[in-house]
Amino acid sequence: MLIEIILFILIGILLGTITGLIPGLHINLIAIVIVSLAASLFFNLNPIYLATFIVSMSITHTFIDFIPSIILGCPDTDTELSVLPGHELLKDGHGYQAIILTLYGSLAAIFILILISFPFGIFIKNFYGIISKFMPFILLAVLLILIYLENKKINAILVITLSGILGLIVLNIPEQTLNQPFLPLLTGLFGASNLILSIKNKTKIPKQKISKPKAKLFRPLLGALIASPICTILPGLGAGQASILGHTISNPRSKNISDKKGFLILLGATNTLVMGFSFITLYLISRTRTGSALAIQELLGTIDFKTTLLIIITIIISVIISFFLAKFLAKIFTQNIQKINYTKLSIATLIFIAILTLIISKFLGLIILIISTLTGLYCISLKVRRTNMMGALLIPTILYYLF
Repeated sequence: MLIEIILFILIGILLGTITGLIPGLHINLIAIVIVSLAASLFFNLNPIYLATFIVSMSITHTFIDFIPSIILGCPDTDTELSVLPGHELLKDGHGYQAIILTLYGSLAAIFILILISFPFGIFIKNFYGIISKFMPFILLAVLLILIYLENKKINAILVITLSGILGLIVLNIPEQTLNQPFLPLLTGLFGASNLILSIKNKTKIPKQKISKPKAKLFRPLLGALIASPICTILPGLGAGQASILGHTISNPRSKNISDKKGFLILLGATNTLVMGFSFITLYLISRTRTGSALAIQELLGTIDFKTTLLIIITIIISVIISFFLAKFLAKIFTQNIQKINYTKLSIATLIFIAILTLIISKFLGLIILIISTLTGLYCISLKVRRTNMMGALLIPTILYYLF
């Protein structure tokens, strides 16, 4: 059994690397496929093998997915805030450092997870019922904080409103009509719009310096310690928005993300912590915060302490291997990025995203991708933080809880 578990962990790491490197190919899609095949193609397999596969794939994805976010400017739903500081460092020749900083955060996340997961779980177990009653008002408070942090508050309100309306429309389309609505919605808002700007501006990437970054860890990790539980508790709140709040609380005198390096560490830690927490809270309060945790719940039902311990061991193994794997890939990509025509690469990535959306979400998904991309471009032109476009998730969630 031990050999099989190790094998499935390694396969999960491999697939998590692939999903992390390919924009638009999310781990939730793979997890759904695994669950759907569990009763047919994989019916002879012990479900625990599939569970360790999903855990290792998910954790690896949180390490690798910053590479396309920073190099291509094409993020997924949890790395959208890495685009601006990461891409700026890339254009200054420090793209390798930008990626490594997120890896430092992700690596540190495992220690934070082990330190606070069970105390936090006990707190949630006792108080989640009370918190859930005030959920829409808490989320509304989060929106108000995000608006307060902007210099152009009217523009921020407009961005949140536009993306919120778009989210309401898209997320209320029946599942049988539109498959995987998050793919065209969020890829358009955060990914395709940024790629089009790169093509328009004819971005040229200089030769990258391969050197170890220097950054202070205390404040970023304190921010992650604050941000991750917030993200775990509040539905519709992504790692990006939670990171903004964590950064604000740990840096109360700053209204802007001036410390690019520290913020990238915070983002890396938060991204991995949110995923890790989702597996722990599945055991403690039987609630799922991520698609991967939901898939494990579907496979195993209620999980016991022994299974949770195996999941934690899987997380630790995946974190260690993923760190060195991502570091290796970061070096290869950043050393060769200046040799590639960045405009042509952006066009190729945009075409790939469109084809992937057409395959997964059909023609309607492609229409939504175009609309969300145009919305993203307009919102970017208003010169406020792109995280405000997560109103596409926050507004529908608030209304869901209110009505």
